[in-house]
Amino acid sequence: MSDSPTSAKVNPLSLSVEEAARMLSAAGQKRVTPEQVQADVDAGAPVGRDGRINLVNYTAWLIREVQTR
Repeated sequence: MSDSPTSAKVNPLSLSVEEAARMLSAAGQKRVTPEQVQADVDAGAPVGRDGRINLVNYTAWLIREVQTR
């Protein structure tokens, strides 16, 4: 097994801003940048005490944000 960043296991319940952006980009048709994810965090997206993002909680927050607009 390689030690490259792409081969490392990623925990979707504890992501950095960069990891969240990569996962969201891979799952969708639009590129999501770390700056976009950070803007969401700055706007109130949930993060843990350690500043890491739970993808399930973040996705729920995004859905609520879209529904309230």
